[in-house]
Amino acid sequence: MADPWMSDKPTADSNLEALGYTPELSRNRSTWQVVFMCFILASVPYGLSTTMSYTMAGGGSANMVWGWIVVSLIMLCVAASLAEVTSVYPTAGGVYYQTFALSPKRYRRVAAWICGWAFIAGNITITLAVNFATALFLIECLNVFENSAGVGITADFQAYHTYLIFLAITLLTHVIPAFANKWLTFLETFAIFWTLAGVAAIIVTILAVAKNGRRSGKYVFTDFEPQSGWPDGWSFCIGLLQAAYALSATGMITSMCEEVRHPAIQVPKAIVGGLVLNFLAGIVFLIPIAFVLPDVAELAALASGQPVPPIFKSATGSSAGAFCLLIPLLMLGIICGMGCVTAASRCVWAFARDGAIPGSQWFKKVNRRFDNVPVNAMLLCMVVELLLGLIYFGSTAAYNAFSGVGVIFLTVSYACPVAVSLILRRRKDIKNCSFDLGALGVFCNVVCLAWTALVVPLFCMPTFMAVTRETMNYASVVFVGFSLISAAWYWVWGYRNYAGPPTEERANSVVHVHGL
Repeated sequence: MADPWMSDKPTADSNLEALGYTPELSRNRSTWQVVFMCFILASVPYGLSTTMSYTMAGGGSANMVWGWIVVSLIMLCVAASLAEVTSVYPTAGGVYYQTFALSPKRYRRVAAWICGWAFIAGNITITLAVNFATALFLIECLNVFENSAGVGITADFQAYHTYLIFLAITLLTHVIPAFANKWLTFLETFAIFWTLAGVAAIIVTILAVAKNGRRSGKYVFTDFEPQSGWPDGWSFCIGLLQAAYALSATGMITSMCEEVRHPAIQVPKAIVGGLVLNFLAGIVFLIPIAFVLPDVAELAALASGQPVPPIFKSATGSSAGAFCLLIPLLMLGIICGMGCVTAASRCVWAFARDGAIPGSQWFKKVNRRFDNVPVNAMLLCMVVELLLGLIYFGSTAAYNAFSGVGVIFLTVSYACPVAVSLILRRRKDIKNCSFDLGALGVFCNVVCLAWTALVVPLFCMPTFMAVTRETMNYASVVFVGFSLISAAWYWVWGYRNYAGPPTEERANSVVHVHGL
């Protein structure tokens, strides 16, 4: 019998209904549009730019280039693993629903609860990290213009200035997805060409002008200058956060399964295809920058934690020239924030419709006036992001916490269905699905789980061995905080009331009948 998820909208909706859900979102995305959204969720040139301080501290040029290659290969395994399970259970619940459906009945509620809360926390904190990074990056872009030697024009900015800029960016990235959902696909398509043009302009300009000269190929690929104070091997691993952050959104696209017509085919292809596209964009962007790097020790010591504006200014020898090259990255940051807001709202909405968060009755509603958008869930995400952003008033190292904990939570959530499928189900649900990788899939699953085991402790560690209040990594604090909230809510309410996604028996029968 033909795979029902491979048919068009009416059949996709009827099969969603068979799983106990009422189709509420608009299925208006093509395969390429989903791939483009994967690209936008990562926005690799922008993501790599805002986190380049990690590789400058970790080891410089070699850490940046080889770290990107290593993490991209690992994340390709993660993407392939997610593509397999998504081809079996393509719903907006994403990895949360997959974990529930694959887990033994005795443990499925608590397993889905853990995965769902990790997925929600990861979506929200990554969205927060993107918008906060854009605020910090904008300030440092302005600082390429100086009042006096070495003193940027925003030198007098206080914490509240930064927060106000973050507030404005957060409002903008939520308002557009909420009220202009039908135009998002055009915006994402535009972003692809904008990125190509922007990256091309950056590469050509910095290599052609190279005001302070160009590094040798040997330097670019072999120079390792750790500034973190950690042993060399661990320092290299610390630098991996740049690449891990840029690619952390790989699985967020699973929450868009109910907005495509062929989810079991389109979304798995998009997950893997988007990863490959992001890898190519990253390698093309990073290597030219490595050829014009100024002194790595100075870049690692920047109080702003934003090396890219000084790098561009050094390469062009012009404040105006550097700022012009930074504009494409700033715009990409805004578009990336919109993509993350869109995915995060679908994730929260899907979890709320199963009654798993406080106020679920309100947050599971879809606004019909604005093209079937879960506006209430989007509003919840925005409020949480703005509240967490207040941490910046206590520590300017707050951004490290947002980016680190986002990577941790998302990676853990991705590992949940993969672990259940590989260890408990022996991958029997994957067989005969539309994206079965066979023995290669087993290898990818193992790499995915091994990566998760490394990510949790690694990205809770401070970037520099000499820890101060400003350099401390507060990711562990946010991680524990979210975990305690989810555990408390399960103890108070979830244990007795949370049943998980609806009609699991029917879901299993659909999968069995159609050989998904």
